[in-house]
Amino acid sequence: MKKYNNGNFTLKDENQTVTLYGWVNKIRNFGEMVFIDLRDRSGIIQVVFNKKDLNDSFNDVLSLKNEYCIAVTGVIKKREEINKNLKTGEIELIASSLEIYSTSLDLPFNVYDDKEPSEETLLKYRFLDLRRKKLQNTMILRHNITKAFRDYLNENGFLDFETPILCKSTPEGARDYLVPSRIYKGSFFALPQSPQLFKQILMISGFEKYYQIAKCFRDEDLRSDRQPEFTQVDIEMSFVTREDVLEFSEKLIKYVVQKSTGEIINYKFPRITHKEALDKYGSDKPDTRFEMLLNNISDILIKSNLNIFTNPINDGGLAKCLVVNNNTYSRSDLDKLTDFVKKEGAKGLAWIKYEENEFTGPIVKNIDEDILKELKDKLNIKNNDLILIVADTKKVVNETLGRLRLKIAKDYNLIDENKYNFLFVTDFPMFEYSVTENRYAAAHHPFTMPESASKLNDKENCLSLSYDMVLNGYEIAGGSIRIHDEKTQSEVFKALGINKEEADLKFGFFLDALKFGTPPHGGIAFGLDRVVMLLAKTNNIKDVVAFPKTQTTSDLMTNAPSTVSKSQLDELGINIKEDLND
Repeated sequence: MKKYNNGNFTLKDENQTVTLYGWVNKIRNFGEMVFIDLRDRSGIIQVVFNKKDLNDSFNDVLSLKNEYCIAVTGVIKKREEINKNLKTGEIELIASSLEIYSTSLDLPFNVYDDKEPSEETLLKYRFLDLRRKKLQNTMILRHNITKAFRDYLNENGFLDFETPILCKSTPEGARDYLVPSRIYKGSFFALPQSPQLFKQILMISGFEKYYQIAKCFRDEDLRSDRQPEFTQVDIEMSFVTREDVLEFSEKLIKYVVQKSTGEIINYKFPRITHKEALDKYGSDKPDTRFEMLLNNISDILIKSNLNIFTNPINDGGLAKCLVVNNNTYSRSDLDKLTDFVKKEGAKGLAWIKYEENEFTGPIVKNIDEDILKELKDKLNIKNNDLILIVADTKKVVNETLGRLRLKIAKDYNLIDENKYNFLFVTDFPMFEYSVTENRYAAAHHPFTMPESASKLNDKENCLSLSYDMVLNGYEIAGGSIRIHDEKTQSEVFKALGINKEEADLKFGFFLDALKFGTPPHGGIAFGLDRVVMLLAKTNNIKDVVAFPKTQTTSDLMTNAPSTVSKSQLDELGINIKEDLND
């Protein structure tokens, strides 16, 4: 067994004879002497091979190339020239013997430098990418974060459970990944989108405090902070209120951050409602590391003669703006911002500059002086400020300006990347309208407790006892208080248009359990991948998953997904369409 960590040696170990293992990181050949950096998980140590000490085996030294896997025996000595950039920079290993375990082909990229090859290359050779120090540090951080979650939950009386991976398909939310059954041909299991019903059943079973580091699967279009398979720290507890869950989860994440990074979060997490988040930030996961709030100026612009403002407002929409202080955007930059908001769904972007105590811009001549003065006073406009306006439906205005706000913050370097700004968003809508299905669907899931059952028929204004924890503009955890009585559950199904037959078909096993003395309960689930991504200070989820998929859900290292043999398909009773585009 490997006894030593290469990166841990210091001057205190001088004159110790040791055998070290690892990979050749770099080679410097000076003829009679060869220097290599020997790397293992803990770091690097310089090894010196001297021809006079090795005799005939020096030829083996000369054959070494990068990423050969070797063992070296020798004596730890003080270096003549200290390398202050290296943790082991005060010492080196004077080699007396070498054993080569395995050789390496020429590398598609160097694992020891910071140059980033293409993502395609890195994912194809992920086994080499994972040797790089950056990714090794991230995977060690992930381990420490996971351990901290486990430690805190174990110390607080939570029990670690495993729930099934082969489940019943209950299509609510994202698409399921389906698994055909060989025994019951024509029937399918689904991979779990979350362990939702199982953890609630465990509360009904009387275990009171549950957690699981759970694998979850969703067949959805990907972006930089999503993968088709992801990991949740799933938590559920009985006899709790919303306040109990929020207080516990705040203490938990503070512990995790301190144990894994050393950072101390010493403030109480602010709380804002879902409505307030959309009104002020245009997002239900606001980044509060910078100000720049959205301003509703509908009451002012409705008095203008410009149809681009009055028509949307009269149709039930609104007009909002962002104010850019000390503006440096040129006219061509503003054209690019207009293109940006159009791609985000808005019809256009209106802008007004205030320079040398005067408003300028293409729409200014069509706006009365008193309206401009109202804008100036309400928005506290100063010289060199820029007003960016979007008028449309409420949803389009908030979402568009919310994304534009983030773009401007990056353009103007307004975000302190060393800040951790946590907050809770509460009072989410119970329902959301699905344009594609032409009906209201559950905004969270159909087992979420409504804030008031009496408002279930007023779907547009009915709120739920659900909540999210947000960090730096990312949702890192979400949960709710669950329905624990059969009557409320039936009323929620009725509000969702789910009749008894459909409810029994989809959720019969859970509804049966609900009839046998269900305790009040609730929980929260942390997205482990996102937590690691943010604490590792990266913006790409692939950096924190050992073997990630591409944006098109393929695995370039294993070439998955792949076709399977006809005999396998026949066993499952499956035929593949000849034209897969049908």
